[in-house]
Amino acid sequence: MAKMVDVGDKESVRRSAVATGTIFLKRHTIDAIKKGRVKKGDVINSSKLAGIQAAKATSSLLPLCHQVPLTSIEIGVSVKRDRLEMRCVVSATYKTGVEMEALVGVSAALLNAWDMVKYLEKDSKGQYPKTRISELRVLEKTKEASHRGSG
Repeated sequence: MAKMVDVGDKESVRRSAVATGTIFLKRHTIDAIKKGRVKKGDVINSSKLAGIQAAKATSSLLPLCHQVPLTSIEIGVSVKRDRLEMRCVVSATYKTGVEMEALVGVSAALLNAWDMVKYLEKDSKGQYPKTRISELRVLEKTKEASHRGSG
């Protein structure tokens, strides 16, 4: 049996999470991103928006996640020689953590980048021998101390 965990008795506290991930790309793809020559448009800003939208939709994608009222989402992108490194920082004041929202956000940002540059990444057989998403992880999560019973 699957069920959503009951967090009704927990106190709402400020929580945040940071998730990161990397997409490895061909150097000429990175050059096209830097020079704004990708057919679908601005890979960096589109990926940021995709990540923000996805983080907000986490409970729709993962059926046992709570609908967390997120207070902030930030997607950062670092362009390296052969990869894009992405980071999603999510915050909320709620009864449960936001690490899944951060993971969904960074995953969608990475997938969006792949979608936008896939035509540059394909080999002559239509495959992606060099393209890969990796290093997806929760880098950090924080929770403020509860103030229940004080005051």
